[in-house]
Amino acid sequence: MPALRGPSLRGTALRGTALRGRAACAAFVIVIAGTSAASHVVTPGAGSGVAPAAAGQARAATAFRQIILPDLLVVAPDGLTSGQLASLRRIRDVRSMIAFDGAQMTAAGHPASVIGVSPARFRSWVPLRTASDQAVWRTLSRGGFVAAPAAARSLRLRGGHDYQLTGTSTQRVPFGASAALGVAGVDLVVSTATSRKLGLVRRVAALISAPGASMPALTARARAILGPAAKIVSLRARQLPVASVPSGQLPGSYLELFKASAARYCPGLSWTVLAAIGQIESGDGANVGPSTAGALGPMQFLPSTWQAWGTTGFGLPGPPDIMNPYDAVPSAARMLCADGAAAGGTGLAAAIFAYNHATWYVREVLALARQYAADYA
Repeated sequence: MPALRGPSLRGTALRGTALRGRAACAAFVIVIAGTSAASHVVTPGAGSGVAPAAAGQARAATAFRQIILPDLLVVAPDGLTSGQLASLRRIRDVRSMIAFDGAQMTAAGHPASVIGVSPARFRSWVPLRTASDQAVWRTLSRGGFVAAPAAARSLRLRGGHDYQLTGTSTQRVPFGASAALGVAGVDLVVSTATSRKLGLVRRVAALISAPGASMPALTARARAILGPAAKIVSLRARQLPVASVPSGQLPGSYLELFKASAARYCPGLSWTVLAAIGQIESGDGANVGPSTAGALGPMQFLPSTWQAWGTTGFGLPGPPDIMNPYDAVPSAARMLCADGAAAGGTGLAAAIFAYNHATWYVREVLALARQYAADYA
């Protein structure tokens, strides 16, 4: 069966935010203009003026535990106060939140935005591929900076070289790695310690994860706390597409199989979710196991789970075959549906979590599903 030709696993769950491209940088300038860190320059330098972080900090920064899917970005022109942060955390359904420093800089004559983060905490908020890249987190924990791929190219950054960053003070900071950061429009990332030395606006923005909240209610509560001057951006993607009921013809590709399985075995479930799970679990049948846990087939079922959910979907007559995608994909749709996937929203997230008990997995499935929706819908 031909494999689904689709995008690689990019993890860009924040597509569609207001921080997109150079226009987004301009929007970021508006909310932080007039601060003490509004003018920065990046120039090549020799030698590093930033001391490496302590070994304990480095270990903490490279300890990866989970992936968190953000729902809301808030930006305050003068920085978020401790009281505002505490009030945001108390909003009903808010599960996680991270605040970070930020400011606009000029690099080689071009505007660029920089944020200062706690590496150990920020790691959970980036795409899985970046979270898994040890070079990124070693760089930040040792006082260096990381660049988004587009910024690294436009600034012609070279690994192992030091660059002079000038804010309220000047620091020579080593460039260590480029990586997707998850929020488009952010060009450079430094650690909080380096941010303090550069004079970035403290706690200028925050990401909020509140998967159980309605977006209008969440936005209204945040606005009541922050006031009219704050910028508030929804990071939730548009609704995933749902396929119509197929004509009954045997699917001839994985793409058709995902669409037919969702329509027949879980009306209301987007086929893009099945496509994302199939890609993440086995590369659409390229690696059918057994996994270290004993999972098998293109959708990586444990034999015990297959006993409960295995379905002779579009496959050959007889017992369901865990290795046959014509049975495995419909079985996955059936299992997801039983766990509430057709309801969308938090029901979909809970069903994906039930499929694989990891929050990073939920984020990666939804991120890739959105990319399939953009490319194929």
